[in-house]
Amino acid sequence: MITWDQFEAVEMRAGTILEAKEFPKARRPAYQLVIDFGPLGIKKSSAQITQRYKPEELIGRQVIAVVNFPPKQIANFISECLVMGAYAENGEVVLLQPQMPVPNGSKVG
Repeated sequence: MITWDQFEAVEMRAGTILEAKEFPKARRPAYQLVIDFGPLGIKKSSAQITQRYKPEELIGRQVIAVVNFPPKQIANFISECLVMGAYAENGEVVLLQPQMPVPNGSKVG
């Protein structure tokens, strides 16, 4: 069990994917994403979502991401946030997203 304060320390925000491209240098199949978080700015992420999504389908899609992890180097790329998803029965990642559009940077709680 975690405390409420621990949960509140995880900063999850809504953002819109601006760019998505193949990431051939990643160890596991992934895309490089550029995401607009409104007042928090633009952040990059490496996302292992290639089984279910094509890069062109991701542009303009709102997603939920953890934005307060330290940057992580993945191959030659710096990932600045963690895009959230749920694992389907077959192991594919299904992106978490708002049911309706919300302003970029909206806090999830």
